[in-house]
Formats: sequence, structure tokens, C-alpha cells
Amino acid sequence: MTRQMALVGFLQAQNCTNLPSSWRHPESRDDSMSADYYQEIARILEAGKFHMAFFDDRLAMPDRYGNDHAHTVEYGIRCVKMDPLIVLTTMGMVTEKLGLGSTCSTTYYEPFDVARRFATLDLMSGGRAGWNVVTSLNDGEAQNMGKDAHLEHDFRYDRADEFMEVVLGHWDTWEDGSLVMDKKSGRFADPAKVKRLDHKGQFFKSRGPFTVPRSAQGHPVIIQAGASGRGQRFAGRWGEVIFTAARNVTAAKEGYAAVRNEAAKAGRDPDQMFLCNLTTPVCGATKAEAEDKMAVINKLPLEIDALSLLAEALNYDFASKPLDEPLTSEELKSMQGILGIRDGVLKASGKSNPSARDFVTFSGRGQVHDAIVGGPKEIADKLEEMFVERGCDGFVIAATIVPGSYADFVRHVVPELQRRGLFHRDYAGKTLRENLGLKLPAAGAWKASPRVAAE
Repeated sequence: MTRQMALVGFLQAQNCTNLPSSWRHPESRDDSMSADYYQEIARILEAGKFHMAFFDDRLAMPDRYGNDHAHTVEYGIRCVKMDPLIVLTTMGMVTEKLGLGSTCSTTYYEPFDVARRFATLDLMSGGRAGWNVVTSLNDGEAQNMGKDAHLEHDFRYDRADEFMEVVLGHWDTWEDGSLVMDKKSGRFADPAKVKRLDHKGQFFKSRGPFTVPRSAQGHPVIIQAGASGRGQRFAGRWGEVIFTAARNVTAAKEGYAAVRNEAAKAGRDPDQMFLCNLTTPVCGATKAEAEDKMAVINKLPLEIDALSLLAEALNYDFASKPLDEPLTSEELKSMQGILGIRDGVLKASGKSNPSARDFVTFSGRGQVHDAIVGGPKEIADKLEEMFVERGCDGFVIAATIVPGSYADFVRHVVPELQRRGLFHRDYAGKTLRENLGLKLPAAGAWKASPRVAAE
């Protein structure tokens, strides 16, 4: 079968989309705290045959800039943070085949709790759940969850590796065929096929037995978005859908090869994973129409949006010094969170000590200057190039107008991708794994022995 793209709708359960200024757009819906808002998005994505609706999440509103939340609330910079798992449940109620993915932190939850939540969503949705594994970002999240400060970057990933072993271990403890459901004999399940985990490790203890049987897809799809070297190793070991954020084909190909190489080192089949690149399309029936839309969108972002989100993502207070004063090497080294942002700014600016303004200019945080603007042909051309050149296996589609951006993409771009044979015309099955073409995971398959990466 000809290789085809995976498409994911990028969402956040908040007052705006991933673009913090999207709520300011005159055509965006104002009821982002209602079920109907998300259910309309779900219907649009399923009509467009998207593989998954995915929710990013944080456990704090952005308040690292100036160590204050006032600006966040005043300007609506992602100040609302609802529980995405509950929002996804409402979306699952109005769809049948759309995958349902959510972020949940390994730093601030217990493995058994996360395993149970996502296994339950998987059963309730008929095998459509996906879990985005994150280690969280900053001190604001730590303080909301009873800690004084956020854990160090690489240490969080070491801890997350064991977290994954516990979650997957619990998901494995109910074997396929364990349910008997024999009313005459009174036997519900075969106890020989349901085991305790009895995990005792460096960071976690969890006994079991687990309380949720396997779903039609075995267990939820594992999503990951590690951008740093340590994050790429984690993604290569565990991720089945990997989110990337490359800005050009060259960078995308480098990242694509790096993650697949890490997967091979971990003893996994790199073809059993999908790398999906974050993309912000501004679509119209024609290029001129799309450019008119972009002109309106460009008026929405404020400088405070970028500074606030940079401070949040890097756990560094960019208000601590003048905007144009170069950051010291020590200050750059102290940054945590999404280190790919810092490293990207260093590379793009060509400066060893960029200023806060350089971070605003070169990070793209809170802005839309990397949007693909055009009609069906222009946008499909760009997506096709990155896909065919093996910069990615699909795309995470970000919105600037809600729900209009998703509707525009489905109306204008999806048919063109289908016409070119780059995107499926219908779902292959009912579960997320079936629709992605991922194999049903056998119990314990994640314990594969590491091997030398293929050349």
C-alpha cells in the first residue's frame, strides 16, 4: 500500500487554541468552556478523516514571567486549563472513529492512576485512546502539585522511563481472553490470566492487580514529543506517535532520522511509529483569500504572549532583565522545560548569548510567522514535500481560528491530499491502532532487547 499521511488536530482545553491570541479573532467561538465547542471540533475532524484529536496540557497557567499571573489573566494567555481527559470524553460521545489523545504528566501523577484513566478512556471509546507522555515544564506546575521546584530535566526523563514500565506493566497484566463472562457457572474471568505487577523500583512501587481489562486495541497508543537529546531517546524507546516541530525540510529530516535511530537502538521497529510535524495552515479557496485571512490573524498576537509562553516553556523569568540585554551563558544553562526552544533560538539567531527579544523573534512562541498560507495547491505542495522527503509521517494541524481553521483545512486541503493519494479517503477500522496501521501490542512486547541501530 502507498505510504499515506497521518493527521492530528492539535487542541488545548482552554480559552484559546495553541495560538494564545486565537480567542481574540472575531470569528472564533466564545464558548470554549462548553462541551458543544469541543464536540463541533470533533465532528469536523472526523468528517475530515483525521486520525486523532490531541490535547496538549499544563498543570499551571503561564505565570513565570515576572512570577505573576496578572498578565496571563488580563490578556487571556492560556489562563484557563481544564482537564483534557474529561473534555475528550465529551468528544468521544459524538464520534465513532476519531482517535482521542491527551497529555498527562509522569512527574505529578502516580503510574497506576494514569494507567487506569487511559485504559478506561480506551474501553469507553472502543479502543481510540492515546496518552501523550510528558515530564511537565516549570516551577508553577510543581507548586500547584505540592512541590517547591520542578525536577531537573534529564532526571525527569530517567524517572519517566520507570513510570512507563509501571504503566505498561499494569496494562499487560490482563491477558487477551481473560474475560469468561459465563453466567451459568458464575465465572467472570480466568484468574490465571490476571496477574499482579508487584513493581518495586528506584522511583515507584505499585502492587496491582490492575483493575481495567484490555481494550480492542490492546492498550492506548503512546504519544511523545521529546525534542532534546534525552527527549529523543525517550521518544525512540516508547513513542508510537511522535510530535515534532521542524520549520524546514532539512531540520525535519535530521530529527526524523534521529528519532528513528533511537527507536532502532531500543530494539523497536522504526516503521511502527509516526512522526507528525506541527503545522499551522491558513487555508482559503484561493491563495488571495488565505492571505486576507492571514492579514487579520497577524494583528492578533501581542509581545507579552511570546514572553509569557517562553517563560513558561523554559522555566525562566524573561522579565528579570532588559529585553535587549544578552542572556549570560549561566542563565541559558539554567533553563529547563522544552530545551529544544532554547537550542533552536541559539541556532537560528547565530548568537551564543541571545537576548529576550531574540527569543521572541526566533522562537515563534505565541506567533504565527511560520504559518503555511495558501489555497489547496499551495498548502498541499508544502505538506507533500516534507512528507515525501521523509521529514515526517504526517502533521499536527494547529488552528488560528476556532473552529474555522479546522473546517477550512477539511474543506480545502483534505480533498487535495486525497486526490494526490497522500491521505486516506476513509478510516481503515474502528480503533486508533487500526487507523494508524499499528500492530496490536502483545503483552511484554515493550521489553524488547536494545540492539545496534540500523545504518
